[in-house]
Amino acid sequence: MKKIEVVAAIIQHDDKTLCVQRGPAKFDYIHHKFEFPGGKVESGETGEQAIIRELQEELRLDISKADYFMTVDHTYPDFHITMHGYICPVESREIVLTEHIDAQWLSINELPQLDWAAADIPFVEKLMAE
Repeated sequence: MKKIEVVAAIIQHDDKTLCVQRGPAKFDYIHHKFEFPGGKVESGETGEQAIIRELQEELRLDISKADYFMTVDHTYPDFHITMHGYICPVESREIVLTEHIDAQWLSINELPQLDWAAADIPFVEKLMAE
């Protein structure tokens, strides 16, 4: 089974957290699901470097801080994912969606109302518990 290492950004601004919705996906189980933005860690990159690059590519967003939050291991039907989450405070909610079809800024208590990708659910649960 294919194993991939990815990073995810929990982007926060004024007590709201950014949630982005995937577009059509080749795997039905992540098609149109909400997730925290991020992507694959490239060879030679640290998690922090990957998150900075991915947020620039996906959201045209520059961040100055990425604090490690937690790591999730999840097995989907076609691949295994190790996802490192980072808390990323931002000064502005200005983003440009380049890969996602929707974005919502929600309070922590509102996060469970979305249809989340399975690997992202442990992040939501930990955010709600803290």
